[in-house]
Amino acid sequence: MIVGGGITGASLLYHLAKEGWTDTVLVEKAELTSGSTWHAAGQVTHSVSSYTLATFRKYGCELYASLEDETGVATSWHRSGSFRVAYEPLEVDWLRGQLGLAEYVGNEMHWVDKGFIAEKHPFYDVNEIVGAVYTPNDGHVDPSGATNALIAGARAAGAGVSRRNRVLAIHRRPDGGFDVATERGTIEAEHVVNAAGCYAHQVARMVGLSVPMANALHTYLLTTPVPEFAQLDHELPVVRDDYLSGYVRQEQESGLIGIYEQTNAEAAWPEGPEWSLENPLFPADYDRIGLWLARAFERFPILEPHGIKQVIRGAIAHTPDGEPLLGPSGVPNFWQLVGVQVGIADGPGLGRELARWMVHGETGVSVRGYDARRFGFVAHDDAVRYGRIKGTEDYEYRHQTPVPGLEHPAERPYRPSPLIERFAQRGGVFTQVYGWERPKWFPGVAGLPRTDVVAFAHTDWFDPVGEECRAVRERVGILDSTAFAKFELVGPDAVEILDRLTTNSVPAPGRIGLTYLLTPTGRIEGEMTVTRLPGDEREDRLYLVSAAVGEQKDREYFDTHWPAGAHGRPLDAELRVVSGDLGVLTLAGPSSRDLLARCTDADLSNETFAWLRARKITVAGVDVLALRVGFVGELGWELHAPIDELGVIYDALWEAGTDQGVANVGNHALDSLRMEKGYRISRDLTHDVGPDEAGLGPFVKTDHVAKGDFVGRAALLARRRAAESGERPHRWRLTYLAVDTDRAEVHGSDAVYAVDGSGAPSGGPVGLVTTGAYGYTVGHGLAFAYLAPEHAEPGTELSVRVLGDFRPARVLGEPAYDPSSRRLRM
Repeated sequence: MIVGGGITGASLLYHLAKEGWTDTVLVEKAELTSGSTWHAAGQVTHSVSSYTLATFRKYGCELYASLEDETGVATSWHRSGSFRVAYEPLEVDWLRGQLGLAEYVGNEMHWVDKGFIAEKHPFYDVNEIVGAVYTPNDGHVDPSGATNALIAGARAAGAGVSRRNRVLAIHRRPDGGFDVATERGTIEAEHVVNAAGCYAHQVARMVGLSVPMANALHTYLLTTPVPEFAQLDHELPVVRDDYLSGYVRQEQESGLIGIYEQTNAEAAWPEGPEWSLENPLFPADYDRIGLWLARAFERFPILEPHGIKQVIRGAIAHTPDGEPLLGPSGVPNFWQLVGVQVGIADGPGLGRELARWMVHGETGVSVRGYDARRFGFVAHDDAVRYGRIKGTEDYEYRHQTPVPGLEHPAERPYRPSPLIERFAQRGGVFTQVYGWERPKWFPGVAGLPRTDVVAFAHTDWFDPVGEECRAVRERVGILDSTAFAKFELVGPDAVEILDRLTTNSVPAPGRIGLTYLLTPTGRIEGEMTVTRLPGDEREDRLYLVSAAVGEQKDREYFDTHWPAGAHGRPLDAELRVVSGDLGVLTLAGPSSRDLLARCTDADLSNETFAWLRARKITVAGVDVLALRVGFVGELGWELHAPIDELGVIYDALWEAGTDQGVANVGNHALDSLRMEKGYRISRDLTHDVGPDEAGLGPFVKTDHVAKGDFVGRAALLARRRAAESGERPHRWRLTYLAVDTDRAEVHGSDAVYAVDGSGAPSGGPVGLVTTGAYGYTVGHGLAFAYLAPEHAEPGTELSVRVLGDFRPARVLGEPAYDPSSRRLRM
């Protein structure tokens, strides 16, 4: 059952039918599209920066172009093309950086100059414009027509729709299904999907969940007819322009101007919309949009003499980070498809992937960045306020260049660690992950402002971050790693439970191991370190650490796949979330042993405390779980301690290390250091790939007799057999690259090309970068990329398209820094 009859709900109904699920019903409280969909401008552009979005936009344009023929319902698809224009180098870098991605996905995109823009759009003032990306296959569609066409396609396959029928309550049955009370009676459903648009939070509350989001008010205006438009033999391209913070286009014989005000934006319904609302609109507010409207007339001067014949000001859902909430919710079989700010553009792709997920257990592309549980750090009773503030802020950034690392300051810090004031006093610039505030970099240079700077290429933080990296490589550095998700699995059957849930053998007592969680279909679900603590005769104790944003997802994984014992008896252990109870300091560098020894009586020698070992020790009078492990490739420890005592430990280490040149180290440096060691992160290990493609063989014990079965093992072995036989070869292999980046930065979504004998790119892209950073110790850029397997052999020369320019690259067969890990074992 789907709750909500807008474009996203209709898309899911249609795609579930395409996947064979036709015993489905969509329930809408009013008429279809009567929430946000009907008043959308209906535009789709291929100008995006992520692989997932690029595939969504390609599919959306293709679907809208074919839907009318398939269903017989008019969609009014217009293939007008569009420009995204640039004025300054930052915008040029962003837009040119999309060219390789577009080519990899198969979306036609060109970098063009102002002359080309003027030729295609003679009414647009291009005098101050440097250039643009031109995407000729962009277009716009009638939102109501598109929604009704999707519904018609679903109905033709047997799916049902119930209009004018509000959902009143959702009750979970003992068998895991739902009784959904509606105005027309109770519907029994195995699955329920929240696609309720502006009402998403109210529907989620029916099962005890929250949806932090804002119903931000967006305005677009239609002018009176422009006589010159009637004389055109083609439709003018849509122009997206950050100077006017929006878009302008031809709408039949009128002009259409859409504005995302960058300040003083407004969200509707602080406590949620009334159920009785239907097709709601709001009065025009020219004071809010006046600056941007004047700029639109400045750029599109032919519109200025004409009057405004209609103003559409309606609510659009915006989440705190602007991305949808998609997939499992934390309540089994209750799915989220909400917080979608551009439903017409992304609804087709979102509906297709959620349908695949529900029916087959996996998606065709990674939607990890849309995980519906990623705001689990927001307190349930704070979700409305937090969502309204952060969602409205995101709306204001909608037409600002999305530079990597650009911070959105509202409601920060939300989860400060005890060290935030100390880091601030020492000049730290902060970022946040899963609500936790942590240092990003430390300016540390006389005269350099203690404020953040962001860019696609090397910028003000480049040299200071290099100094932080040198401190770790040559002396000792301190990092705040508190943001990790942290769990304790405790009980007589803890080892058996973990052994049957994860891919690697459980380590011996006092040791640390790395393991992976797989989906039942053999794809990568998560990664965690496992520390086996000394227990007693009655129970085992396992300490599990994973990525911050995986906290709710990983906890739910254990709940969902918890194994049964012999004869169906429940296995006896308890999983406890301790993320907020424990803080973590990482101490790393060749002098870290000497520094730590000044603050503890514990024996830190290799003979007593070797690499990948764990011990409980006392540091500065505080009981600490010390893990001889780290993510920077140097001798070091993670110190896990009661979070309220973290400041005591930090102060003692800082004071004891002043003569050793101890340095604070931030997130930028961590990224560089981990890339030099070839350490993967979650963006390299997405749920649309398997462990064989990601090169995780040493940590996946499918052939180890003692390991036994685990979740996803059978599917993984089947995929492996199909690949080895040639029946279904692996599409990709995760590959480690050295890249000559010059002034640029490799961020991800950069296309990789094969080269000819002269080193020039040859043919189309053969892969795509997942993550990258500059390696200060090795003196060049580094990247991970998924490549076609024939191009992934060590030594292969390649080219990476970085900010639109082709840069030489080479496949590495081992970590760029300390490949034997000698320094970790010092």
